[in-house]
Amino acid sequence: MCQVSFNIPSEVLYDTHMSAKEAELFARRMVALGYYTKNNVSIGYCAEIAGMTEEEFMLFLGQNKVDVFRFDDEDKLTRDVENA
Repeated sequence: MCQVSFNIPSEVLYDTHMSAKEAELFARRMVALGYYTKNNVSIGYCAEIAGMTEEEFMLFLGQNKVDVFRFDDEDKLTRDVENA
């Protein structure tokens, strides 16, 4: 497992009224959201990054208007529907 760390200016924490722990949680969730939406990383791995269960992460995706069901290939979607 890889660990990444970075500094957040104290002024940002002050302006956002976040504790260091809240800022860490926010950063983890945003990184997971980015990996899911931009890099097609699985819900399971993203949930792990975000410190959530898969169900919690799927709810988090919905809260951020990200669709859990993604079909980039229309033919694959049609086949999946036909085989359902």
